[in-house]
Amino acid sequence: MTQSTEAAATAEGIRPTKKPRPRRSRAVSLHRAWFVAAVTFVTIIGAAAFRSLPGLLIDPLHQEFGWSRGTISAAVSINLALYGLTAPFAAALMDRFGIRRVVAVALTVIALGSGLTYWMTAAWQLLLYWGLLVGLGSGSMALAFAATVTNRWFTERRGLVTGILTAASASGQLIFLPVLSWLVDKHDWRPAAVTVALAALVVVPFVWLLLRDHPADVGLKPYGAKEFVPKPPPVPGAARRAMSVLFSAARTGPFWLLAGSFAICGASTNGLIQTHFVPAAHDEHMPIQAAASLLAVIGVFDVVGTIASGWLTDRIEPRRLLAVYYALRGVSLLFLPMLLAPSVHPPMLLFIVFYGLDWVATVPPTVALCRELYGEDSAIVFGWVLASHQVGAALVAFLGGVARDVFGTYDMVWYSSGALCAAATLMVLVIRRRTADGVAVA
Repeated sequence: MTQSTEAAATAEGIRPTKKPRPRRSRAVSLHRAWFVAAVTFVTIIGAAAFRSLPGLLIDPLHQEFGWSRGTISAAVSINLALYGLTAPFAAALMDRFGIRRVVAVALTVIALGSGLTYWMTAAWQLLLYWGLLVGLGSGSMALAFAATVTNRWFTERRGLVTGILTAASASGQLIFLPVLSWLVDKHDWRPAAVTVALAALVVVPFVWLLLRDHPADVGLKPYGAKEFVPKPPPVPGAARRAMSVLFSAARTGPFWLLAGSFAICGASTNGLIQTHFVPAAHDEHMPIQAAASLLAVIGVFDVVGTIASGWLTDRIEPRRLLAVYYALRGVSLLFLPMLLAPSVHPPMLLFIVFYGLDWVATVPPTVALCRELYGEDSAIVFGWVLASHQVGAALVAFLGGVARDVFGTYDMVWYSSGALCAAATLMVLVIRRRTADGVAVA
């Protein structure tokens, strides 16, 4: 508008319109989903304390009570099996009662079971407290929890978020393992058990106050979603739904291939290295603290490897990633008996770094395959796949202790686990990704 027309408009009582000034673009606010992921990360870190302890207890309990390594390993085996078998029911319970309630109760049960071990005097108490109670509580805090949070809060970046949340367990191991090993070495195993109980209890308020079950609870869309997703109604019959999903998935070939390969994953990580690496290194006269520190280093590189695997899962076909992970893991296990020595040396450090990068790198591509093949039921299906992971871990945790009692060495266990990893490589390569009526078939 020129000055003359502007003056004429003013004279006629018409107020000239001003050109709107361009607004500065506001900084993009961080989506609430990332805060939920952060709370989940911290929660899993707190719960991971109990996973750092079993391998440190075998020698102290054997020396104090005279229990065989097979008996002590049986409690660890029950714990690992329940960790997996509880997961699918916990995923269904989260659909029924919400994530916050299930996780808060699970952490309390972990604290109770770990705390009660302080007063135990008989082997059956170890089986009850550490095997049953901590196993049930930890099963509800399993990776199905991370899968549920990822599926509800994220549409994009699911692989990356799955990798980050999976790495939380390794971060917890990194934080707690050196502390717990120092407590066991300097002050006996009981203060370490109390530390685990307190760590689980400390996280409960964070879960209750900060965690939310669904984006709709705060009026948001899932991260990356184009449309608002209403919160689904509570699903009654958690146990019935978990079983029905199992029966449906069990009729498909890919489920058994995923379950079998993931069982070998558990056997070669939680069951083997996490449970028996410290006592095996101690057999070669390596100090317990040094061996525990090596496990902590695995935790450092586990974080890097798992997050990188999540990033790769968004870009590379998951089956190929899994095949590479299992093949390289199997080869590394074949060399381990030659690397164990009284002191830490460069080849051992190389093994530790590699095993850390590969430790749970299998989780993001496995979750991605479950999501691709089983859709809305993928969290529960992954819960059952995780159950097989822990059954494999439980078997090797127990059989590894028995083998050590019988043969006086762990060599047979290392070689057998390496061969199993070769079998897992073949299993993931034959998974067919085509679907019929939305359900994968072999």
